[in-house]
Amino acid sequence: MKKASLPLSKNFKVGEIDKRIYGSFIEHLGRAVYGGIYEPGHATADEDGFRKDVIDSVRKLNVPIVRYPGGNFVSGYNWEDGIGPKEERPQRLELAWGVTETNEFGTNEFLKWCKKANTECMMAVNLGTRGIEAARDLVEYCNHDKGSYYSDLRIKHGVKDPHNIKVWCLGNEMDGSWQIGHKNAYEYGRVANEAAKVMKMVDPTIETVLCGSSNRTMDTFGHWEAETLQEAFWNVDYVSLHQYFDNKLDDTPSFLAKNMVMDDFIDTVISICDYVKGLKRAKKQINLSFDEWNVWYHSNGTPVERWSKAPCQLEDIYNFEDALLVGLMLISLVRRADRVKIGCLAQLVNVIAPIMTETGGGIFEQTIFYPFMHFSNYGRGTTLLSKISCDKHDTKEFTDVPDLDGIAVLSPEEDALTIFAVNRSFEEDYELSIDMLDFGGFKPVEHIEMAGFGLKETNSIVSAPVKPTNAELPEIDGRNAKIHIKPLSWNVIRFEKDNQ
Repeated sequence: MKKASLPLSKNFKVGEIDKRIYGSFIEHLGRAVYGGIYEPGHATADEDGFRKDVIDSVRKLNVPIVRYPGGNFVSGYNWEDGIGPKEERPQRLELAWGVTETNEFGTNEFLKWCKKANTECMMAVNLGTRGIEAARDLVEYCNHDKGSYYSDLRIKHGVKDPHNIKVWCLGNEMDGSWQIGHKNAYEYGRVANEAAKVMKMVDPTIETVLCGSSNRTMDTFGHWEAETLQEAFWNVDYVSLHQYFDNKLDDTPSFLAKNMVMDDFIDTVISICDYVKGLKRAKKQINLSFDEWNVWYHSNGTPVERWSKAPCQLEDIYNFEDALLVGLMLISLVRRADRVKIGCLAQLVNVIAPIMTETGGGIFEQTIFYPFMHFSNYGRGTTLLSKISCDKHDTKEFTDVPDLDGIAVLSPEEDALTIFAVNRSFEEDYELSIDMLDFGGFKPVEHIEMAGFGLKETNSIVSAPVKPTNAELPEIDGRNAKIHIKPLSWNVIRFEKDNQ
């Protein structure tokens, strides 16, 4: 068994973890809404048509914020289509995904669902086919109390109290040629700045998210962030990042190292934000919203009938190796909690999602559900500087890949400490020595483990074998704990203050 060490000190803190880093995403895409969170007539549906089995599963994830309604969808969406009496709402050709949108479900329905799911909304505005005026009007409809046209229209629609949405995305992936209303950096920066300005005139308490590059492989990556941020710096609060990974080449060692790309992506965008801050001679700090991230490739190329309604689209079935990478991606996000303040696992239900349903039928939790659930429930507090000393290996794509990657989180009350760790090695068991240098009186209370599964093993509506189990607790001697970390494993090691 190989040896590894993780020294930890309460005095070496990276930053406070914003709970919104454990957010997710619902787009009008596939069965995310229709047949996902909303299915009137389903055996579990409540009086509003919301599937209660889905709400129960979402509540397990403890998701604090959900981005809505897109995604590519938002760049062609008229928000007015989704309000008012349902029988009067128009059906539209939805160009981003080539389907028909019925608009049976819209803004007020989603905000009602958020309350039942114990989450908040991160609303996106259309800066593709629409612009400043529509963005302003939507903020007024959602957030103004009463006494104006759009606030009184909301009240007429049966919603007396304002929704009070605090985070607003200024469009989606506007650098992408596939995007409806695609713009160059200057065009987007100007309209984003003016939209954010007028939106904050309506409600000065909101925060806005500027679209960064659609991914780090875009030809414009870096230049786009710098130019758009120079235009909109004073009226935005976050820059967005999007990243999906795949294992199309069936190279698992390289696949499990891809969160190193995510680390570099984050650090690069932070550098650009700080560069523009310097140009502006500003004290204001721009933080990051990593509002799309996941594994995505299993369902690529699945045909969809054009103009159909809520077809099965992008329904990846995740396996065990996907769960390991999702855990590693979460480690990367939390590692830079000082600057990454919002994160959205894309998406939440059915569409590249941790939760899967059958229309008219059952529900199951995918392999990636569990690392996300563990982080969201136990990863609240302060990120500690966490440098694991261990052996490294090379892959076809990467060099010097640490066998172990992990992060430690100290609870807000400093009465609990949680270590999240992945062993990327195919063969090597590790004894991880956790040196709690100034943590007196802590005792191990739980070791959650996912290990021993086939890399391609999946869960399904019939059987869900890939689940966490309780493993042997660490051996502890004073302020040193030793824990067995199995090959190809996801681990959550929890300590609590011993008050006896």
